[in-house]
Amino acid sequence: MKKSQELAFLIAHYAKEDGVVATKVPRLFTARISSPSEPAHGVHSASICFIAQGRKQVAMGDQLFTYGAGQHLVVSMDLPVVGQVIEASADRPYLCLKLDLDMELCAEMLLKYPGGPKNDAKLGAALGETPEPLMDAAIRLLKLNETPDDIAELAPLIEHEIIYRLLQGPQGCCIRRALTPENHHRHIGRAINWIKEHYDRPIRIEDVASVSGMSPSSLHQHFREATTLSPLQYQKRLRLQEARRLILTQSLDAASAGHTVGYDSPSQFSREYKRLFGAPPARDIERLRRSPVAAQAEA
Repeated sequence: MKKSQELAFLIAHYAKEDGVVATKVPRLFTARISSPSEPAHGVHSASICFIAQGRKQVAMGDQLFTYGAGQHLVVSMDLPVVGQVIEASADRPYLCLKLDLDMELCAEMLLKYPGGPKNDAKLGAALGETPEPLMDAAIRLLKLNETPDDIAELAPLIEHEIIYRLLQGPQGCCIRRALTPENHHRHIGRAINWIKEHYDRPIRIEDVASVSGMSPSSLHQHFREATTLSPLQYQKRLRLQEARRLILTQSLDAASAGHTVGYDSPSQFSREYKRLFGAPPARDIERLRRSPVAAQAEA
């Protein structure tokens, strides 16, 4: 049995129904989708996603990643994305394993293993084929759900191994860029964290630049290279996605949700909401509520 098939068997065993489910291992999740999905908007956290079965595409601005069984996607910073499962069926559902990365642990490992393959790509994400040793480590991490008493001792060891193998492979470059002090990605990470904390308030690009330790022009250039968005576009995306979550999960009306995330004009909020999600708030939320899997992805 191929390693990707073994991983698919395990995910199917733990994920009996469609949706994203937390496992007993900290920061480890399984995903199962039994039919092609509509595009789902969200913010992709720093993580590694192993595809065991089916195919998915993830759009980050004008960058489109399409990947399937035996491949993995690494993301090193919070990036607004549009994800869509494009190959799945009841007999062969889309199956994925996601591990949210502990970036402090990644930084510690980087100090121990500073070398590694070089890559000139500037986006805070990378896609590649999953080598067998890395896939094997992911399988062993998921298998710890069978022996929960072992998780506290063994999960950190396997996670160390996964990060080590990531850093030694070509997809580890995006993690290196995010953590190397002299690299622009380190500064962009500080800017992203500040925008996330102040997303519902008016922000000045000069303030974001000051926090990041860059000039406004340099910030704008490197922020777009890393995220495919400008800082203000990034803030807008966070606002709209949070407003959508509030309407969906807390039953807020559109005007209240828009005001909560920082919009003074209901008409501007509705206009920008429709531009991003393809429909006005009421119609969009009605569609999401008819699709439990899509709604869970959005929430």
